Amino acid sequence: MIAIGIIPARWGSTRFEGKVLADIGGKPMIQHVWERTKKSQHLKEVLIATDDDRIKNAAQKFGASVIMTAASHPSGTDRIAEAVSRIECDVVVNIQGDEPLIQHKVIDDLVQVFVKNPATVMATVIKKLTNEADFLNPNVVKVVVDQQGNAIYFSRAPIPFNRDGVPFEKLKVYKHLGIYAYRKDFLMGFKNLPVSILEQTEKLEQLRVLEAGYKISTVVTDIETIGVDTRDDLEKVLKVQI
Repeated sequence: MIAIGIIPARWGSTRFEGKVLADIGGKPMIQHVWERTKKSQHLKEVLIATDDDRIKNAAQKFGASVIMTAASHPSGTDRIAEAVSRIECDVVVNIQGDEPLIQHKVIDDLVQVFVKNPATVMATVIKKLTNEADFLNPNVVKVVVDQQGNAIYFSRAPIPFNRDGVPFEKLKVYKHLGIYAYRKDFLMGFKNLPVSILEQTEKLEQLRVLEAGYKISTVVTDIETIGVDTRDDLEKVLKVQI
């Protein structure tokens, strides 16, 4: 089975423009993502997909292979679908360009889901929530899973609802980490699915998959990460030794 990693990267961001080139320890953020992803044991190749020459030039400077894509893509998923359309592979891993603390073990565990279960078409990573403030924070996406580890629902709301007021530390609740993997054939079809009602409501693209009746497998990790959406997030990363 051939798996490849794609790091979609765009310049525009409503909360932090140009964040993928933000300096972290003398390197642009996306370089940290690329270097950590390259340590994966199960990815044959790691590519950066962008529509911006500034990102392309920076990536080529540190040795990354770059695929230029259209500027009109509404999401990172559409961008990686274009990037891999002519690449021979079985599984595509979508690694966010704003995850400078990504660990290669998480990527490898994700790819292994497809090896162990040939029926898997899409998989993602989740982590047990240990902070009640995060549970209540709409910017932290929560997920509930079935007994087989398939996602039942993703939400910005605190799910499952704690009706009886059980102490938080006794609840089994998970947050979603924004890394996905797809079988290539499924990815090419997924991009053509119509935007769903739940997706529009929660502003969570993965709900399109569930609403269309497909399963999303999950991998539980205990590895923490920090996604950089704002300059405050960047400050948190700068405090970590990387």
